[in-house]
Amino acid sequence: MVLQFSENFTIILFHYDGRTTEWDEFEWSKRAIHVSTRKQTKWWYAKRFLHPDVVAAYDYIFIWDEDLGVEHFDAEKYIELAKKYGLEISQPGLEPDKGLTWQMTKRRGDSEVHKVTEEKPGWCPDPVLPPCAAFIEIMAPVFTRNAWRCVWNMIQNDLVHGWGLDFALRKCVEGEGNNGKAPWVGVKERCRREWTMFQDRVAVAEKDYYESLGFPINNTARYPTLM
Repeated sequence: MVLQFSENFTIILFHYDGRTTEWDEFEWSKRAIHVSTRKQTKWWYAKRFLHPDVVAAYDYIFIWDEDLGVEHFDAEKYIELAKKYGLEISQPGLEPDKGLTWQMTKRRGDSEVHKVTEEKPGWCPDPVLPPCAAFIEIMAPVFTRNAWRCVWNMIQNDLVHGWGLDFALRKCVEGEGNNGKAPWVGVKERCRREWTMFQDRVAVAEKDYYESLGFPINNTARYPTLM
């Protein structure tokens, strides 16, 4: 897989099995960045080591599984297509004979990109929503710098497997929302909601902590009533 990327790319390997020295036989491995923490997942690593400020120097961020079949993939050509079509979040099409989960991810020979597809009967409650439109599968996403900043904030620290994340990625590239609101308006509103949720969670945790110590807390006081 790594050989499909030129020296214009920085390679970071996340080692979930703790085995790093076995890669020393490859010349490219000497230029790669290796991060090793046992029994963790891709999104656990991404949340902790790919902070948007850390990768801000890069135009595109590939968050890929290690078992992708990319024998015919050309990274430079892919970036050209992403720029040509203004793709903020994308993925390479998969070969149809490799066991697809979603038809949306199948490579099509009649176009350079596609954004909508037909799925199996009953699999799409809404034809303009994932997985029949606006869908990128979790194992091979490619993000622009700006899209990654949004997605990184969407990743939950304790939900490290990323299940369901691919159904929400579209929220980071949505255009104007209801009533003609600009995208930044929706982001700001969501930030305010998250701040309220965070405050509520801290208050509950604080209350449970002091009560576990035997300090009573009334509903209006932030700190325990010392007896």
